[in-house]
Amino acid sequence: MLGLMLRLTLLAGAGLLVSACAHTTAATDAADSEINTPPADYKRDILAAMHAYLNDPTGIRDAQIAPPVLKPVGNDQRYVVCLRFNPKSRGKDYAGTREIAAVFMVGRFDHFLDKTQDQCAGAAYAPFPELQKLAR
Repeated sequence: MLGLMLRLTLLAGAGLLVSACAHTTAATDAADSEINTPPADYKRDILAAMHAYLNDPTGIRDAQIAPPVLKPVGNDQRYVVCLRFNPKSRGKDYAGTREIAAVFMVGRFDHFLDKTQDQCAGAAYAPFPELQKLAR
């Protein structure tokens, strides 16, 4: 009888552990889906951030943008928007085409990535004339 009680107690404990893990997974999934809310106004967010990112945001050439896509960023999945553009380096000289990625969390701009091999491979770019019209 004591053995049966011990087995039932162990089974009940194991059941509680499994349900606790399932609850944690569900909570994590809900938090991840909230973190990965698609950005609604990503172009405007990027334009605002470029003022701080670039020394001289004026006179940008050949600006292109790709739509938001879930991509790996570190160990997580985040919405990423890839950009290509040719900014001024100093004065009237141009630095050459650059590719960066804007990372979004909870639907808002979070930061730029300069190394974008994984995030921007195969990106479907379209013209981004708004970036070419930035003022100081």
